[in-house]
Amino acid sequence: MNNSTLTAARTVTMAGAINEALDVALDADPSVFLLGEDIADPAGGVFKVTKGLSTKHGTDRVRTTPIAEQAIVGAAIGASLAGYRPVAEIMFFDFVAVAMDQIVNHAAKLRYMSGGHTPSPITVRTTVGSPRFGAQHAQTLESWFMHIPGMTVVYPSTPADARGLLLSSIFSDDPTLFVEHSELLFSTKGNAPTGDVRIPLGKADVKRPGDDLTIIAYGTQVASALAAADTLAEDGMHAEVIDLRTLVPLDTPTVLESVARTKRAIVTHQATRFLGPGAEIAAIITEALSADLAAPVVRLGADFAPVPFSTALSVFPTAERIVEEARTLVHR
Repeated sequence: MNNSTLTAARTVTMAGAINEALDVALDADPSVFLLGEDIADPAGGVFKVTKGLSTKHGTDRVRTTPIAEQAIVGAAIGASLAGYRPVAEIMFFDFVAVAMDQIVNHAAKLRYMSGGHTPSPITVRTTVGSPRFGAQHAQTLESWFMHIPGMTVVYPSTPADARGLLLSSIFSDDPTLFVEHSELLFSTKGNAPTGDVRIPLGKADVKRPGDDLTIIAYGTQVASALAAADTLAEDGMHAEVIDLRTLVPLDTPTVLESVARTKRAIVTHQATRFLGPGAEIAAIITEALSADLAAPVVRLGADFAPVPFSTALSVFPTAERIVEEARTLVHR
């Protein structure tokens, strides 16, 4: 963490915190530049996250690109090999699929293939849409990239975490996928420091302590987990809520320490339950603590179906579902 320019914290939205992190990075290092569709002013990005940055730093450092995800990521990788630290914005997570070859076969491999001589320090920012954007704009695909050696995968849930983790991502020498959720960008407000304050990658945050069970979450599900914990507390059950924040590297020690103490665990996310991140996390817990668990690990995730446009057909886990599973788990 760099506290050299730290001042008082204040309340900001997640979108504002991300904008500030990009501004700090652009100020701190001339090798940092941004590229993506419509990110320069006056548009400032489809979610307005980069608003004002091209006006301040110039369009040579905040570059609007054609609608060509392959070209965006390919240009970022090429620039990184020339000593730059590009931050590439891919408008929606679904569209990252178009640039999978560049990310998986090039960015993630170059450091290894060159014996560490040619790292690819790119950050790919992308947004998960809400169901109202439809099935092609609301997929949560982080497990694809968790499977790729050489990738860092970050998925924050609060403005402060988004700000600090994005700064760490930009100045990491590994390629990073930084996932933002549209439902958190403006509805989530919280305290965040100013200045160049970084949060280490690979370190989870215990958002709420407890001794009866552990709820492991990230992104939008952290708020659901905390709401569930409030309800469970009314029943006399104290749930510990862990926000993973970084999916790769995964903070296994924090997870195992908690579950070893509570002996019960629920993993919840908006990615599909089938082959989702929760499957690997549950396997890690079970392999390490099988003799100590009071009950099998519970996994909650989206139904194995395209994301429906209708909110009446929601496929995602809710706080109520977490409460239901937790009560069953504790009273087994």
